[in-house]
Amino acid sequence: MSGKTLSVRQLLGAKRPLVIGHRGCCQLAPENTIPSFQLALAADADLVELDYRPCRDGVLIVIHDEELDRTTDAIRRWGGKHIRVDSKTAAEIQSLDAGSWFDPKFAGSKVPRLNEALDVIQTRGVTLIERKAGDAAVCARLLRDRQLVNHVVVLAFDWSYLRALHELEPKLVLGALGPPELLSDGRKPSRFSRKLSAARLDELQETGARVVVWNRQVSRQTVQSAHKRGLKVWIYTINDPALANRLLDLGVDGLISNHPALIGKALALRNARPDMA
Repeated sequence: MSGKTLSVRQLLGAKRPLVIGHRGCCQLAPENTIPSFQLALAADADLVELDYRPCRDGVLIVIHDEELDRTTDAIRRWGGKHIRVDSKTAAEIQSLDAGSWFDPKFAGSKVPRLNEALDVIQTRGVTLIERKAGDAAVCARLLRDRQLVNHVVVLAFDWSYLRALHELEPKLVLGALGPPELLSDGRKPSRFSRKLSAARLDELQETGARVVVWNRQVSRQTVQSAHKRGLKVWIYTINDPALANRLLDLGVDGLISNHPALIGKALALRNARPDMA
């Protein structure tokens, strides 16, 4: 990690592996909250990842699940279960406690709006925005209005969404999450495999993405194939230093972790090894 904020262009051109905080620093703070993002920034993460989806009034809210049950006190407040994000307004959702479920010391933490999260992260870092739901035009308009098109990275499992976003904002850096839910033409993958393959790389390039964001089922050969196509390879979700080192030996370019400081320490120790000098 760098000790200072780099631009998206500099991050993609970095000659070292990147450390990315998953939902902030969600091993130490409630995921997708301001305290979690602040901890990731304090850990000097190169990027801070978050999830967004629209609520009932169209406001983009930072939350992973399609339901409010797991990461807020919605059940206690409103009764019932399976309370969907898109059934409530932003004001209603932000009245909830999104911290006590994790630890009482985070009581009162709110579900942030996407623009609030961007205000916090972009002052000191780079946001990795994962789209969970919503159309491409809304995301493009928000980033355009906030002059962030060249300052964030957007990723999604829905590759048709990525293709639409690329057509709207060709300069926006995109990451294709895999295995995909939908290909760039809207079709479901004909063969479902969790492994990264040359065929998937062919399909991925049609989205306009510049980053492959995959699970740990990659090989040295497929990583090299991605690099030959000008693509970076980031792997999720890596919390074990030994696994991190095995993936780095394959040539991957970034690691997404619930505990970015731990992975950052593993990288520092790796760089101090005589065989890495």
